[in-house]
Amino acid sequence: MQKTFLIFTPPFTQLNTPYPATAYIKGFFNTKNISCYQADYGIEVTLKLFSKTGLQEVFKLAESKNTQSFSKNCQRILHLKDSYINTIDAAILFLQGKSATLANRITKRTLLPEASRFSQLVDVQWAFGYMGLQDLAKHICTLYLEDLSDFIKETIDPHFGFSRYAERLARSANKFDELAAELANPLSLIDQYFIESLERDIHIHQPKIIGISTPFPGNVFSAFRAAQFIKQKYPEIKITWGGGFPNTELRSISETRVFDYFDFITLDDGEAPLEQLVKYIDGSIPEAMLKRTFICKNNVVTYINNSSCRDYKQTEVGTPDYSDLHLDKYISAIEVANPMHKLWSDGRWNKLTMAHGCYWGKCTFCDISLDYIKIYEPLTAKVLCDRIETMIEQTGETGFHFVDEAAPPSLMRELALEIIRRGLNISWWTNVRFEKSFNRDLCILLKASGCIAVSGGLEVASDRLLKLINKGITVEQVARVNKNFTDAGIMVHAYLMYGFPTQTAQETIDSLEMVRQMFKLNILQSAFWHQFAMTAHSPVGLNPEAFGVKSIIPFEPTFANNDVVHEDPTGAQHEYFSEGLKKSLFNYMNGIGIDEPLHKWFDFKIPKTTVTPDHIQNALEATQFQSYKDTQKVIFIGNKPSLETIVKTKKGVSWESGVLMFETMSKSVSISISGPQAEWLKNYVNEIKLEAGTDIKSFKDLKSSYDANQFEEDFDLFWDNKATKNLYQTGLLIL
Repeated sequence: MQKTFLIFTPPFTQLNTPYPATAYIKGFFNTKNISCYQADYGIEVTLKLFSKTGLQEVFKLAESKNTQSFSKNCQRILHLKDSYINTIDAAILFLQGKSATLANRITKRTLLPEASRFSQLVDVQWAFGYMGLQDLAKHICTLYLEDLSDFIKETIDPHFGFSRYAERLARSANKFDELAAELANPLSLIDQYFIESLERDIHIHQPKIIGISTPFPGNVFSAFRAAQFIKQKYPEIKITWGGGFPNTELRSISETRVFDYFDFITLDDGEAPLEQLVKYIDGSIPEAMLKRTFICKNNVVTYINNSSCRDYKQTEVGTPDYSDLHLDKYISAIEVANPMHKLWSDGRWNKLTMAHGCYWGKCTFCDISLDYIKIYEPLTAKVLCDRIETMIEQTGETGFHFVDEAAPPSLMRELALEIIRRGLNISWWTNVRFEKSFNRDLCILLKASGCIAVSGGLEVASDRLLKLINKGITVEQVARVNKNFTDAGIMVHAYLMYGFPTQTAQETIDSLEMVRQMFKLNILQSAFWHQFAMTAHSPVGLNPEAFGVKSIIPFEPTFANNDVVHEDPTGAQHEYFSEGLKKSLFNYMNGIGIDEPLHKWFDFKIPKTTVTPDHIQNALEATQFQSYKDTQKVIFIGNKPSLETIVKTKKGVSWESGVLMFETMSKSVSISISGPQAEWLKNYVNEIKLEAGTDIKSFKDLKSSYDANQFEEDFDLFWDNKATKNLYQTGLLIL
């Protein structure tokens, strides 16, 4: 059946869940009655390659070469080829969740062959004692697949990687020459598998337009391979290219050879540009009506942007549609024995966005000049929950990853309230800014709604550099926020940066010490270091001199233009620190070496840290005065309490005392206050219990209700006593 559009993600991205761009576009096309079929060829190629027949082909190709030149590790794998061929289908089935009983055999480490990747296997009893047998088996299977990946990369295809393909060719590819030269080579085995799947879908769906969504450099070569094939065999089909890579890297493209492969390149939000493209190809609008679209005209790359065509609001783009994607075939992997880190590779997550753009939009290393960051537009909690319910019905999955640049705390609060009102049982996680809005009570609410983890940018753990980055946070603030999340039972991952302009060796080591202390205090469960890269669309890239660095432009880019080569005359030799920073973090995430001196991780002399050993601990213990505004919300998310009234007598004076008993999921919490106050509090929390139709009260309403009873004790004294200070444990929260 003919479709207007075939839209796909080329190999490779994630193995455990589809990249969401095509699902977002298909959801929008549904609202416009544009017929569309979507595909994720990354998972299809992976399953073809990592199968019995696929490995037979891999080993056959490897054996046709000079095997004596292989590393000892690859020679070992080659000797074990029968063991790999005979176990690969079972391992993949297990990782797809279809053969759970294999976990016992896998964890005995007698089923799957092992090569060099298993040298990184940590103390499994420590790492998986609380994560379970299934997770340990997944970790072992992941190492097994990574051994095979190493073999493929060394012996038959140097471009291969599980979440990327030929990434080096597209990273900082200012010129097109190297990509063009590689495209002139014969198809690799991976290319062949990919083209087979693509040709099958072209035959079945007979598309008029093919859209290739390319989020990362590791998808670019495969995007060109696909376009090359389509142009050669199906020249009548129009091809458009979009996604994260074109949006950031190709904004100034002038290379005409690219348009030998693609007819169009669209930028930024794809809904309006693709709708206009459909109309143009159908002949209903002229070329001049295209939106944010590059074409090649008269051998010149031309950008067309019809300003009269508006972009769609987030409420108008529809619910992401995951139909067509083979959700039961994705595989869950665990690369690192860390509960937080595994979220990126383990489990099926429905992807949603709370808000378009970033509500902060000030970080100087970020592409804040581009619309995908600059234009901030939040959805409402109601719309989000409607989409959540629709996607659960469609996919059968209740896990959600909100892929925001930084989820707004106020919207997270409203979303959590709506989730609880509707009685939705979901698990979700997202990216945040570690700002002070995430207080104790908000974190408890988020946890109650199903939030299991957050990730956020600590970047350089140095207050001087955080100010230069314009992050709007301090290290001590991050520590307190992380403790609030952790105490509520929400895991925390931090993105860490080294090499920001003017960063010194001392600041790098002090930053590592801050991170070490956070791991030791268990207010940080996972993290990742990356070296600063200056990008053309960030404040640093647009004005490097203001940050003490100088950009180096050896020639005018004609293809990709994002990473800016620069000199940092006052900073450290940042690349020297890379291995030590990553080694230390790998150990910290595995609970190893947390008390080792920092110099252990480096093979050169480093400065001693100037951070005191209890710096973060002191920040956590510093007194934080709590005051409430009249406008703050008061909610109760616990179970309705019981009340026992007892009469106490002392020195001949008798009075009533009330004991409120709250049953939480894990314990009983009792609150002892005077009888009349206990009766009032019981009735009040029952009245405000968060349910469908409940009106949310303010802190002013709470005080007014208390004062209306004319208790002898002043409200402020009542609210500040030892018993009522524990009410948050019962689910009474001030937001």
